[in-house]
Amino acid sequence: MKVAALVLLVSAFALGQSSSDSSKSTASDSSKRKITVTESLPASSLSKGAWDFGVWGQGGHSVSGGISNTSVGDAGFRIGKVLTEEHLSGWVRGNLEYAVDLIPLYILSGPFQPVPTGVGTCVVGVKCGLRFAQQTAYGGAFNPFIVRWNFTSGKRLAPFLELGGGVLFTNHDIPFGSSNVNFTPQAAVGLNIFTRKKRAVSLDFRYEHISNAGLAKPNPGINTIQGGIGYHWFK
Repeated sequence: MKVAALVLLVSAFALGQSSSDSSKSTASDSSKRKITVTESLPASSLSKGAWDFGVWGQGGHSVSGGISNTSVGDAGFRIGKVLTEEHLSGWVRGNLEYAVDLIPLYILSGPFQPVPTGVGTCVVGVKCGLRFAQQTAYGGAFNPFIVRWNFTSGKRLAPFLELGGGVLFTNHDIPFGSSNVNFTPQAAVGLNIFTRKKRAVSLDFRYEHISNAGLAKPNPGINTIQGGIGYHWFK
């Protein structure tokens, strides 16, 4: 009986010690997770359900594959929402965000104005007997479809990849005789630099194609590369 009682006593002590160690381990793991999230400004700011309110501006120039010698500048507002929890692991850990852009200011300066033959720049897709001189077009745009993958593993830096598209309205055809309504499919790579929790400066490098998608002819299109900067508040 004494041996049995001793065995029961030792077993109870061992179980109690194991439970205590397990509780300490769980508390320690939880503490580590809290520390990790606290140290990672992207992870704590870009959590599921967070709203992204931003202002931004960008500018650039045309590249080959369409109308050349064209400068572009635009500025707008962004509203986005983080849709998912963090997925994957390591440096690719991150989440998915959906956003829309309202762009009240869009300026293009390029060879849009027809001039007598022998002056100006020949437009790709138009008979070279017809030439165009530099002209500035003003307009606004709306991008209803933007998806972004936020990389959230860093402490202050959160790179991102982005795809989007929208529609651009201008005060005259781009180029002359085509259409003043154009579409803007685009892709970007960028970086959110968190200055503090829920506040970040964004830098991005964007490819944007501008064309009327065949709604009118001619449809030479404009391929642009643009650099942008913005500021974001996350709620």
